[in-house]
Amino acid sequence: MARRIESTHTWLEHMAAQMRAGVGQRQLGGQMALLKVNATKNMEFCAREASQIMGGSSYVREGKGQIVERLYREVRVNAIGGGSGGGLLGLS
Repeated sequence: MARRIESTHTWLEHMAAQMRAGVGQRQLGGQMALLKVNATKNMEFCAREASQIMGGSSYVREGKGQIVERLYREVRVNAIGGGSGGGLLGLS
């Protein structure tokens, strides 16, 4: 999980640096969409793995498993609701 999170974070920082350097949205749009998909897939993976680690407590809304339960419940909403990001960049 850490490897996936760290690599996505590094990619995000690289994209932010490119934006600060003035690279245009049209040039970054495709990469931003791929980054969003990658981040969403990593969130799904990490939520699933955390649920496996926490076992039955990841299905209750209290105690130590409440954060995992919430992430696991909301992961699909985040994936679907966010889209690819192309519309935000004027590329859709």
